[in-house]
Amino acid sequence: MEKILVIGSSGQIGSELVLALRKIYGNNNVFATDIKQPPREIRESGPFQILDVLDYNNLLHFVVRFKITQIYNLAAVLSGNAEKIPLQAWNINMKALMNTLEVSRQSDAKKLFWPSSIAVFGPTTPRYNTPQLTVMEPNTVYGISKLAGERWGEYYCKRYGVDFRSVRYPGLISYKTEPGGGTTDYAVEIFFEAIKKGKYESFLSENTALPMMFMEDAINNTIKLMQADGDKLSLRSAYNMAGISFTPKELAEAIQKRMPEFKITYKPDFRQAIADSWPASIDDSTAQNDWGLKTQYHLDKLVDTMLEKVAEKLK
Repeated sequence: MEKILVIGSSGQIGSELVLALRKIYGNNNVFATDIKQPPREIRESGPFQILDVLDYNNLLHFVVRFKITQIYNLAAVLSGNAEKIPLQAWNINMKALMNTLEVSRQSDAKKLFWPSSIAVFGPTTPRYNTPQLTVMEPNTVYGISKLAGERWGEYYCKRYGVDFRSVRYPGLISYKTEPGGGTTDYAVEIFFEAIKKGKYESFLSENTALPMMFMEDAINNTIKLMQADGDKLSLRSAYNMAGISFTPKELAEAIQKRMPEFKITYKPDFRQAIADSWPASIDDSTAQNDWGLKTQYHLDKLVDTMLEKVAEKLK
């Protein structure tokens, strides 16, 4: 019987991942933890405990006590916020990873998922159809920490036998939780503002194309990777994950087809420079071939779902 620990269960990914895992493995076998309280659905559907991933001794004690076999470590300071507190963000992101790698090495929780990001790429990376293996020179705190994390994960896999698995998430779009300070957050904010105010001011310029993925696709693919036969995985750093690519203008036009009165304006801020250093589209054929990555949500389906669900939530 798998016993699964999700660190960062109150965040955008964690709050949906926990519920998906509980449907598969049973409510009492998926332990949700965070340094803040989670949504009510997580508290009421299974075990939750306040746990700081930066506290190594308590983390190890938790893993041993509950006989954890898999860890999903989602704790991180995201790209936009990391630029405001660079040293603090580096310390949090890297210590959280190193603690879980060490706990996996010292315990029976050998299978470890840790999310990387398209932020590992930089301005010297090919921007279109970015290959799995290519130039990687990130110029943001978040990207640097994610690239370092990929290398540490692969090292612990080869050196100590930790079953490290990772994907480079594109921008993630969800109606269930508020954005967490990322550069792609406009693609979530725009739906809430469209319904509440009928207008939105984008912090990225109109033609800034970035890879995006609906959260349901991200969760399903994450679990699919963790369930895959380890012998079939050709990578132990992180797999490219493409999703779909669009610009703020294209997203706004798709919304205007459903809400003709919706207006968008553009006022790029410091996140524009971050977005300009990231790929516009990604090649994820390696993940498709190795473990069957699949994207179900195209732009129209994503927009229809977000408008419907956000409207329900705001009611």
